[in-house]
Amino acid sequence: MNELPDFSSYEALAGTILNQEQFAGELGTTLKGVRSALQDQRIVGFKVGSPRVLHIPQRFLIEAHRANPADVKPAEDDGKLVILPSLQGTIIMLKDMSLSDWEILTWLFTENSYLSDTPINLLHAGNRSAVRRAAHDLL
Repeated sequence: MNELPDFSSYEALAGTILNQEQFAGELGTTLKGVRSALQDQRIVGFKVGSPRVLHIPQRFLIEAHRANPADVKPAEDDGKLVILPSLQGTIIMLKDMSLSDWEILTWLFTENSYLSDTPINLLHAGNRSAVRRAAHDLL
């Protein structure tokens, strides 16, 4: 891809995107916590706008009671959000294949013919293995 995406094309791909401050607010953490998540490859983002500011898809967050698909707990009123746990291994796998952050975002949010859905939807549904098999096919 030669042309970098703008805010509207990023949002069209990933849905609601949040700057680091907004993401930290949704997650209930500090900017340092968001930077740590980026460094640990638990999330990826992309800089858009003028000035270019890092934005992260809101879909990278999930309600805490749904974080473990094998043990979904009853919804709690506090609405606590956490980073989708299965995202980190998927991001690391894609980065190991030399995909850029934008390529990773595009892959996660684009319907995959092997999966018959988007990888991010399947990660939310707890289908980590299928997503990782599809990612492996990129090699």
